[in-house]
Amino acid sequence: PPPLPPVLFATPEQGAKHMANATDIFDRLKEDHDSHRALLDKMAETSGESAERKDLLEAFTKEVKSHAAAEEQALYSTMLRKPPTTDETRHSVAEHHELNEALNDLAATDMSSSAWMTKFKQLDHDYRHHINEEEEDHFPDFAKHLNDDDVQHMREVFDRRKEVEKADAEVTPEKKEDAKE
Repeated sequence: PPPLPPVLFATPEQGAKHMANATDIFDRLKEDHDSHRALLDKMAETSGESAERKDLLEAFTKEVKSHAAAEEQALYSTMLRKPPTTDETRHSVAEHHELNEALNDLAATDMSSSAWMTKFKQLDHDYRHHINEEEEDHFPDFAKHLNDDDVQHMREVFDRRKEVEKADAEVTPEKKEDAKE
């Protein structure tokens, strides 16, 4: 199908306001991504079965699980209703599932073993790839398909759901080979 025409606004100011509003939700998601990058950086500097490593893994896990759940409920549920973004949306949600399994597998691995650092480095790489892809490819693409109501809904839902999800988020150690498909 041909691409959808750009959304037309009565005035250039309305168009600029819409893009600023759309940018707001993506800026909010990027704030979380930046804090996740900082936690990954700190975890990479830890060694052995230390309290610091354990605390950082718990903080990162709760932060990422609540972020992903809220992002799916706010952003991705909205984008699934926009046919041009369905494939990108499904791709990101599938990556959330894979990253969740990798987090659980890491939590089930002996922190003092070399396997832990190997799994951590893979998780770090995969997570950074995921958030960079969201920020560089998906978010700019998604912004083209949003209206002001979508943006307002997403911002309200994201912040509310993240708070609820974070209260419920927990470290759930589970080896990858034991995870149910």
